[in-house]
Amino acid sequence: MNKTPCVSLQQVHKRFAGGLLALQDVNLDVRAGEFVSLLGPSGCGKSTVLRLIAGLDSASGGQVDAPALRGSAAADTAFVFQEPTLMPWASVFDNVWLPLRLQGLAREAAAGRVRQVLASVGLAEFEQAFPAELSGGMKMRASIARALVTSPQLLLMDEPFAALDEITRQKLNTDLLDWWQRQRLSSLFVTHSVFEAVFLSQRVLVMAARPGRVVAEVRVDEPYPRTAAFRTSPAYSAICRELTLALEAAHAFDGQEASS
Repeated sequence: MNKTPCVSLQQVHKRFAGGLLALQDVNLDVRAGEFVSLLGPSGCGKSTVLRLIAGLDSASGGQVDAPALRGSAAADTAFVFQEPTLMPWASVFDNVWLPLRLQGLAREAAAGRVRQVLASVGLAEFEQAFPAELSGGMKMRASIARALVTSPQLLLMDEPFAALDEITRQKLNTDLLDWWQRQRLSSLFVTHSVFEAVFLSQRVLVMAARPGRVVAEVRVDEPYPRTAAFRTSPAYSAICRELTLALEAAHAFDGQEASS
């Protein structure tokens, strides 16, 4: 893993127009090729952090350094939202082609790359299907394929598997790690799940709210690939316990802030 930061936030503040201070003194970095998760209570600003990194919003103070803000091509950063946000009138192929189409790549010229990424996410036989014909897990695979088709440098994911059943979620967790390793991505993944964060990540950053900031870091120094056996290992259980305690402390910190 390259030690050079792909993303860096230093003393970042975000205050919305209505006066709400959503983030204060947020410091974090994601190194090139690293998988980092953000974990914290609802309303702690995890999604706001992703939006700042993606260039979809601007900080009120501090420094945000990320590919989308360096004058790089938009394709250097891909964003996968909680909902698949597929175009319902378009086929799976055309949904995945969309980012390349916006870059000016014709359908025929893009076909090889689109079909390659569809095969990699297990949707090779569904390129002519429409979103309404897909299961929830398949819709999310299509959304991830659309993100991966540009070969991004940075992948931002905002609770992409939260609405899925546990079996589908675990399968997509395993597949995501495969895609991440094969494409050598830097990834910042937002989740509410301790178990998901530990399975996926090299580091988990715990956020507290009122206002949002990073209050703890838990390292997951376990090798990849991580299989189903990892989920039942003593190491996995121990790290989950450590992260749960850190999250509980973050919740308690919120309560102290609210009552002060």
